[in-house]
Amino acid sequence: MGYHNRPIQKGELGEFSKIEEEFQELVDGHEQGNKLLELCEMADLLGAVEAYAARYNMTLHDLEAMMELTKRAFKDGSRK
Repeated sequence: MGYHNRPIQKGELGEFSKIEEEFQELVDGHEQGNKLLELCEMADLLGAVEAYAARYNMTLHDLEAMMELTKRAFKDGSRK
């Protein structure tokens, strides 16, 4: 089974299924208490998000800008 303790369905890069796969691998790494595996899976998850975003002509920079906008809205009380 490799790094993981349970079977995880493989996704296709650029598809939402790959985000699901990488997230399930992250959960598995967390359940194992393996911080290094969690870090590797977070990097893989970021790559899957990047590939999915590219389908919509977005970049990680675009997503980061939205993240910062959301943070600002929480900080100034616009969102709770």
